[in-house]
Amino acid sequence: MQRPDPLGVLETTRFVLQQAQSVHLSPEGLDRVAAALLAQPAGSPSWEHPLHWRGEREQTANYVLVLDALNFCFWPEPRWRVDYRGQVYDGYWALAAALRRAIEQGEPLWDAAYLARITAEGLARLLAGDGNVPLLAERAANLRQVGEGLLAHFGGWFSQAIEQAGRSAVALVKLVVQHFPSFDDVARYRDQEVRFYKRAQLLATDLAGAFRGRDLGEFRDLDQLTAFADYKLPQVLRYYGALTYSPALATRIDRREELPAGSQEEIEIRAATVWAVEELRHRLAAAGRPMPPWQIDWALWNLGQALPPDAPPYHRTLTIFY
Repeated sequence: MQRPDPLGVLETTRFVLQQAQSVHLSPEGLDRVAAALLAQPAGSPSWEHPLHWRGEREQTANYVLVLDALNFCFWPEPRWRVDYRGQVYDGYWALAAALRRAIEQGEPLWDAAYLARITAEGLARLLAGDGNVPLLAERAANLRQVGEGLLAHFGGWFSQAIEQAGRSAVALVKLVVQHFPSFDDVARYRDQEVRFYKRAQLLATDLAGAFRGRDLGEFRDLDQLTAFADYKLPQVLRYYGALTYSPALATRIDRREELPAGSQEEIEIRAATVWAVEELRHRLAAAGRPMPPWQIDWALWNLGQALPPDAPPYHRTLTIFY
């Protein structure tokens, strides 16, 4: 079944899958994943969490943009952890906790001029916790890009970009990757451009969550987005046998060797992840539970929280894109 591909993610990742040497999809494994998803209660991701901050309408939109500009690469050891109100968080939730703590301490993280001036040292103070924040300089650069892009193109407010997109998540993704370079998640594979747009697409669904599907979070075409190819989803898909790796690649990942960003193997893993979710979309629809890719992505992430300790590890890539 063909479906719209206005961002070109499906077309460009299909090319990778057709040429791939180290990563392949297994129909039997995809059947197992589909069965596992069908065994879960149906649901959608919820933004309603005490660590997620909301302010005024325009402030909240800017905050969600900031959150997703920093939402990547939490795996390096020792894990960065943040103590917030007596509870310790790591990974994404450490980021959310640190940002909320900073706002409560008076830091205007929604202010474009403030963001445009932020330094790595300043960001380190905001994100202070146990362990080092991975790719700290890159994160600070992302925030400066956000501030500069907001000031240059949208009067300092991301709400103007959202309104310009006209309730289209696809149009918003295009605006975001055009004006905020850290969201322009593309790679080169055999001299062909491959598009993933992981954080830009996630941003649209996060806005939908933050605004409860209304106002600045009302989009008419979220179902045209694709999976958000990261390092957790491939781990889940591999555990169920939906993704199969060549012996050499499997050995490298199992040894926790780092895969270079933009390497053939890393691109193949991400492209296969996008298409595994497309295949799951077909299977779930045939079973009477149609789900858009972003919702399947969330359901797979939930499955990943219950993987046994001896599950194969996720692939490790130092990157600002996921």
